[in-house]
Amino acid sequence: MPSNIVLVTGVGSELGGRLLARLGNDSRLERVIGVDTTPPGRAVLQRMGRAEFVRADIRNPLIAKVISSAKVDTVVHASTTAHPAGPGRRSVIKEVNVIGTMRLLAACQRSPLVRKLVVKSTAAVYGAGARSPAVFTEDSELIPSSSGGYAKDAVEMEGYVRGLARRRPDITVTMARFINLIGPEIDTVLGRYFALPVVPTVLGYDARMQLLHSADALAVLEHATIEDKPGVFNVGSDGVLTLSQAIRRAGRLELPVPRGAVPSVGRVLHGARVVDFSADQVRLLNFGRVVDTTRLKTVFGYTPKWNTRDAFDDYVRGRGLRPVLDGHRLAGLAGKVAVAAATGQASSR
Repeated sequence: MPSNIVLVTGVGSELGGRLLARLGNDSRLERVIGVDTTPPGRAVLQRMGRAEFVRADIRNPLIAKVISSAKVDTVVHASTTAHPAGPGRRSVIKEVNVIGTMRLLAACQRSPLVRKLVVKSTAAVYGAGARSPAVFTEDSELIPSSSGGYAKDAVEMEGYVRGLARRRPDITVTMARFINLIGPEIDTVLGRYFALPVVPTVLGYDARMQLLHSADALAVLEHATIEDKPGVFNVGSDGVLTLSQAIRRAGRLELPVPRGAVPSVGRVLHGARVVDFSADQVRLLNFGRVVDTTRLKTVFGYTPKWNTRDAFDDYVRGRGLRPVLDGHRLAGLAGKVAVAAATGQASSR
């Protein structure tokens, strides 16, 4: 049965806003409502068709009133944040990820009209480490890389979703575990990382990176909204790039630093409000993460249009990245990173 009245959370983000615009122009849907604490960007507002924006905070119990009064039958939870692109307030993001999800799911449970839930999750729930499997499947154990990071939020969120599915077996639940997103139109931690003129890496490591073009992520969420696709699905592109290959393709300069110095380097970049180096992200850059997408292709019925290499190249072209040349800016940033690395190495002894 097709969806009729859809509510999308997180429409203030690039991905959530673009999904709102896509659904708002779909004649198969009777009504599309986007909620967030901040409105979508101007480009989305200009092309979102019949979609509506409601300023609402999913952490507030009033979200239940929005769902019930609008007679929503499909909820797309796209507001969860696995890795903020830049430094952000951890407490606020955790509240949205965990408390916001709890409030939203409670509202879904109380509404007899809700029959479908689509959740944007992250492959970061699998963690990343020296003992991790070469390829994660949907049945792999969920072991976030840190005990208090954003990936831990996603593990908690998925637990709440499973609880709702047990209490309301009549609701079709789709869980999409996205690998790291990349693309010219989306701001991500990896997008900022590879745009640095000098890219710090961990000495002795060359992680395998699997990426997903934001256009494919959008298509997966759209398909799950329009059609019934119950289950948990890893969502990633075919192929991998090593970290060093990606840095070269972006025309950046790689600067390997000792593992113990990474937190110090991260603080330099964090202080520059460029990249947020969480513990989860650092472990990803150490060990990488690759997921199996067989279920996505055979059960969900979607094959990403972009492979990892092409998705990364489209990001490089779209951002207008050019090979780095020697200059004052390059020398200055390299100097800061080198000093931070040396300081961090010394303090770790």
